[in-house]
Amino acid sequence: MIVITTPTGQIGRQTLDRVLAAGTGAKVRVIVRDAARLGPDVRDRVEVIEGSHGDSGVVTAAFAGADAVFWLVPPDPSAPDLDTVYSGFTRPAAVALKEQGVKRVVGVSALGRGTSVAGRAGYITASLAMDDLLAATGVGYRALALPSFMDNLLRQANLIRHHGVFRLPIPGDHKAPACATADIAAVAADLLLDDTWSGVEEVPLLGPEDLSYDEMAQIMSDVLQRPIRFEQESGADFTARLIRFGASPAMARAALDMWQAKAAGLDAAVPRTARSSTPTTFRQWCQDVFTRCPN
Repeated sequence: MIVITTPTGQIGRQTLDRVLAAGTGAKVRVIVRDAARLGPDVRDRVEVIEGSHGDSGVVTAAFAGADAVFWLVPPDPSAPDLDTVYSGFTRPAAVALKEQGVKRVVGVSALGRGTSVAGRAGYITASLAMDDLLAATGVGYRALALPSFMDNLLRQANLIRHHGVFRLPIPGDHKAPACATADIAAVAADLLLDDTWSGVEEVPLLGPEDLSYDEMAQIMSDVLQRPIRFEQESGADFTARLIRFGASPAMARAALDMWQAKAAGLDAAVPRTARSSTPTTFRQWCQDVFTRCPN
């Protein structure tokens, strides 16, 4: 039995689709707040546990008889602090994993462990602490150590399309890895379907190349056939924008801390290898995903 959290989210949905498409006959159970958000083709092929996977009763029921779990904490930008979002949300699951004898967990996490800035990197610091909590349960754990997602630029799709600009609080010439969520889901699904691994490891997924946001803007310009530029946003403007869209001051500050840590080299500590390089280029992502997203 494979349990998948966030099955209607960006990564969880793609992971679920890949597990079901593999045709292995593995039984699949999903935890979802609203079962109506699952497509009918999915509902007919999975067992549904309705509720939050931050709830003790829900995860206890969902993990019963499970061999593997896909773990991703949902975003909660209005939360009062980072612990509430990451370790706090995960603690009931950590207890249930041990009680129900789950063997393997694949978790969505971040790059940065062992770097000088990892302890003051906002969201990243909290994500690494969550990894430690899960690993301490004794399950086999694979932490998908991720850079920024290409798909996160979809949050600025209207700004890009209508004003030809996107903004983040990082220098435009800072080169760093970026990966596509489709590639993350592919690796997650493979790990969930593989019952041969154990122990605790990080699995870095770095995309195929390091790019700066200035270079991304040029690639977008080529694909969209119109000028697109990147602008470095001030920290004050960035946090004000997040708060304006509903983030708590603490979570807005945590997001800024993350970007400042990335500018200081947070994502550069892991060497690129054939294993850590995922296939989707930024140009291919723009052609396949960005150009098809709603205006």
